[in-house]
Amino acid sequence: MLKKLFRKKEELKENEVRVVLPEEEYGVLEWKEEGLPCVAVLNSALKDFEPRKIFSWHLSVIIDFDDLIENGMPSQEERDIVDPFCDKLDEEIKAGGNALFLIRETWNKTRRLVWRVYDPDIAHEHLQYIVDHHRHPRPFDWHMEQDMEWEQAKWYFEQIKT
Repeated sequence: MLKKLFRKKEELKENEVRVVLPEEEYGVLEWKEEGLPCVAVLNSALKDFEPRKIFSWHLSVIIDFDDLIENGMPSQEERDIVDPFCDKLDEEIKAGGNALFLIRETWNKTRRLVWRVYDPDIAHEHLQYIVDHHRHPRPFDWHMEQDMEWEQAKWYFEQIKT
């Protein structure tokens, strides 16, 4: 045990960067869009995160709800079905430090999960596996694009009251 504690730190290779992943901190955001309420949980720890370019891919997963109450919001029964899937998906997408959770939005009959991703192929292959093997309780789709400057996350961070 002591041998592990006192071993030499591995030296970084050329063009290699060691990144310390921030502990997630959550804030709740609420607003109206197209006359419907949107409720979101934002990982505010990413507001000042550097180096952002390591996680340059913006991954958005949108899940369609079935059982709704007023204003396009899911019923409690629907959340009991979808939330565990979202939690498991979050854990899987972040596995090995490949992604950082950004936000979860509920709006207009949908749940949107967003991550900042290091290796897009790993995330894409995992999502495709879930679809191919029907391991999802509700239909969903995803979109991933490179966003080196985190422009797609900027609006969310501007909503954080400091």
